[in-house]
Amino acid sequence: MPFSRAVQAGDFLFLSGQIPLNEKGEIVRGSIEDQTNATLDRIEEALALAGADLNQLVKATVYLSDIALYDQFNKVYKERLGSNFPARSLVQAKLAGGVDVEIEVQAWTGAKPPAAKH
Repeated sequence: MPFSRAVQAGDFLFLSGQIPLNEKGEIVRGSIEDQTNATLDRIEEALALAGADLNQLVKATVYLSDIALYDQFNKVYKERLGSNFPARSLVQAKLAGGVDVEIEVQAWTGAKPPAAKH
């Protein structure tokens, strides 16, 4: 593939869009809830490799295959991220592999936290 899964630039970590893949690299099919959990698992794994976690996210861009999946997606997203929500954009798009969700994130990995969230 002609891209990097993650790139560190100074105190920021940029993750390429993550889709729902299992530990074998196979696409997770099923409900939007299953796909969202699998996608967030991949994000957590990539963050951990850089010594970061979901609490350090500052921006997320979410792609859904159908905006009608928003409520089900959002329920899982809220459960997994707790009360630490990054800035977020959400777009309806046709996604590679016929998946229903793809999430791209940026995280702050520096010693001093970024400006307060509002």
